[in-house]
Amino acid sequence: METHLADFIRGTPEGSEAEAILRACVHCGFCTATCPTYQLLGDELDGPRGRIYLIKQVLEGGTPTAITAQHLDRCPTCRACETTCPSGVRYARLADIGRAVVERQVRRPWRVHLRRAGIRWLFSHPWRLRLALTLLRPLRPLLPARFAEKLPVHRRIPPQPAVRHLRRVLTLAGCVQSVATPATNAALTRVLGRLDCGTEPVAGCCGALAWHTGAQFEGRARMRTLIERVEGALTAGTEGFVVTASGCAAMISGYPDIFRNEPTWAERAQHVAAALRDPSDIIGPATEHWTGIGAGRRIAFHAPCTLQHALHRAGAVEAILTRAGYLLMPVPDAHLCCGSAGSYSLTEPEIAEALRARKLAALASGAPTLIATANVGCELHLAARASVPVRHWLELLEPWPAPE
Repeated sequence: METHLADFIRGTPEGSEAEAILRACVHCGFCTATCPTYQLLGDELDGPRGRIYLIKQVLEGGTPTAITAQHLDRCPTCRACETTCPSGVRYARLADIGRAVVERQVRRPWRVHLRRAGIRWLFSHPWRLRLALTLLRPLRPLLPARFAEKLPVHRRIPPQPAVRHLRRVLTLAGCVQSVATPATNAALTRVLGRLDCGTEPVAGCCGALAWHTGAQFEGRARMRTLIERVEGALTAGTEGFVVTASGCAAMISGYPDIFRNEPTWAERAQHVAAALRDPSDIIGPATEHWTGIGAGRRIAFHAPCTLQHALHRAGAVEAILTRAGYLLMPVPDAHLCCGSAGSYSLTEPEIAEALRARKLAALASGAPTLIATANVGCELHLAARASVPVRHWLELLEPWPAPE
């Protein structure tokens, strides 16, 4: 694609990066076939090809409008288009650059700023979220249905025994997951314990919530804090940094791109990203420990977009669950987003609800007794309307039957 970038960005590191991405796009349109919002809305500007045009116009000096921002906001950044693209267009990175420019030039309504600030204020701080859930759970019957369904059910987590292991990994305690679904990391500790591998949690937020709600400065600050904490804990013999929320892992895997133009942080970001591990990386070679746990039980696995398209782990979890004895039901259009997409279900609720309805219908088509997934956002989003339990897949490797 021919480009003529405007003076304000031409020759800058971001401009050069964006120009290379734009020139890789041949506008073949293959991406529209796998874009969830294009499939739902049927608008060219709500597909990757149309959004690339919008970003190109802005970077070439065009004045973005509220409509420009709306079409970019409607993108859940699921990255299915990247998996489909035959030219290897790095759409998500281009979207980051384009959104930052649009955010500086478009005045948003105060209620949009308030909603986004509220999301960052609440969900990036575990103690605030914990307090909010403690106060709101008893009031669930009195709340409007659309709010009540978002409250995760409290599940008691048994205390973890203090055991020394020969092996060691770091884990991300996280923000939302540590409060809303603490069973996930607890399951990881028990599962890895059977492999004589201990876990050491690292507190902190990956920065995704701030990054994806227009506060990239705040997001970078959170990322730097996490980088420092992980670096400080990555001692000799540590086998990696295991992140159980695929959305957080996808964000961390992108740190080298985000900090590539900051000499002080580029190498450090690369170091942390290189240490990143998905739980399947460690568990996959040792599935004999869970043989037969599934006992032929019918389940459906929802592969989060971040796991499939950002981390490129498609099929890894499914293989583990199959070898553990579960019967995985086929899921039509498994590549499509469920509508969670981090804060997306809060900022674009109507589209998120439509995508969730489609995903739940696909997951239910094989009549599973349980839905497994690999990301806290997807788990909470699907569980609010699912007719069967929704759990993180690590919970299905417990040495007792998975919960009904």
